[in-house]
Amino acid sequence: MTTMTDTSARFREFKMPDVGEGLTEAEILKWYVQPGDTVTDGQVVCEVETAKAAVELPVPFDGVVHELRFPEGTTVDVGEVIIAVDVAPGSGDAPAQAEPVQEAVPEPEAEEAPKGRQPVLVGYGVAESSTKRRARKGVAVPGPAAAAVQAELNGRAAAEPAPAPVLEGRPLAKPPVRKLAKDLGIDLATVTPTGEGGVITREDVHAAAAPAQPAAPVQPAPAVEPAPAAPEETVVSVQGARETRVPVKGVRKAIAQAMVGSAFTAPHVTEFVTVDVTRTMKLVAELKEDKDMAGVRVNPLLIIAKALLVAIKRNPDVNASWDEAAQEIVQKHYVNLGIAAATPRGLIVPNIKDAHEKTLPQLAEALGELVSTAREGRTSPAAMAGGTVTITNVGVFGVDTGTPILNPGESAILAVGAIKLQPWVHKGKVKPRQVTTLALSFDHRLVDGELGSKVLADVAAILEQPKRLITWA
Repeated sequence: MTTMTDTSARFREFKMPDVGEGLTEAEILKWYVQPGDTVTDGQVVCEVETAKAAVELPVPFDGVVHELRFPEGTTVDVGEVIIAVDVAPGSGDAPAQAEPVQEAVPEPEAEEAPKGRQPVLVGYGVAESSTKRRARKGVAVPGPAAAAVQAELNGRAAAEPAPAPVLEGRPLAKPPVRKLAKDLGIDLATVTPTGEGGVITREDVHAAAAPAQPAAPVQPAPAVEPAPAAPEETVVSVQGARETRVPVKGVRKAIAQAMVGSAFTAPHVTEFVTVDVTRTMKLVAELKEDKDMAGVRVNPLLIIAKALLVAIKRNPDVNASWDEAAQEIVQKHYVNLGIAAATPRGLIVPNIKDAHEKTLPQLAEALGELVSTAREGRTSPAAMAGGTVTITNVGVFGVDTGTPILNPGESAILAVGAIKLQPWVHKGKVKPRQVTTLALSFDHRLVDGELGSKVLADVAAILEQPKRLITWA
């Protein structure tokens, strides 16, 4: 099911769907189609980034693209129309495209919202709120200027230069340019526009922010400025400036909110243990040669993950969550094992569903798929939901240990440090051994020090003597 409406028997609109987890907005990263392109049912037309992941959106009908309502880099609320499609091209004159707006204009109050929960791209949206969203202020662009601005958003020059409109005290600029001016502390009313039709461009804002220069005649732009690409809208920087401002949005915004919420909600306790993992490293080398493990990636993280699963089985009370509203501790009889992954868009924590039921080869396959999907930016919101405990491998960065922050809704997170050759007392003699440091953070509301210590000690004992994977399991 998708989110769409009929504007007529010929033209259909596709709205920004709730791609899962009750998200309220998404940023359009890239359009794969342009007005005039033919599309088919199920064809991906754009890529959007939510607070959790980048998702490709397919259009749910055949036809010809009539209009793209928002340029790349724009954050759009769920339910806003993002594309209009002519589903019966050639059957008559197409109506004029809707006039673009400088900022979103509230929909007419006469349109009654549908009742109940509406079907969305993934699952169903959140229940209808009893409160109404406050209308956002916006001023429609006058008709002649609208064509120029629409052409600018589409990256094409208008057929004829439009005369400068009467702005009634409000400078004419695209939303990204307004945001740039706001970030740089520039009042658009003081900026001299050089764009066609009196439109203020990014260069105008940068010129206003630059140090004063000797007066020089302003040269009008030869053509309407093309719509800026999304990456250019991401970082705000002035040549020679000592600071760079990066808008907080998407995955970074979600990380910040989650970490602040976790750190100031769950009382964290972190315990550490240093352990000799020489036998584990030998086991990893042997498994790489095992024909039953052919085709899957074998590394120390695989054995560490299995060790944590065994430790949870021996201490099941650690696998729980705190329900503040109900004042209950929710015991989980399954383990969705989260793996913290660094991606170009930021840190994400996808999880392996029902990891406790998987054999070692199955766990290795799941780990490999999880990591590759995350690095390619294809992790879905569903893959990051429902985790119970997490592993973060800071050792890959050469770090010995850390104090990890809990993933919201989880009870524990295990940090694995770098595995290094160190002097170690082994059988009464000092020998070079493979050594690492483990750190376990847990929610002290539901995990006491004794329970947390037992879990960490069990993981360390297994890594020191991997045969315990058999005897304890």
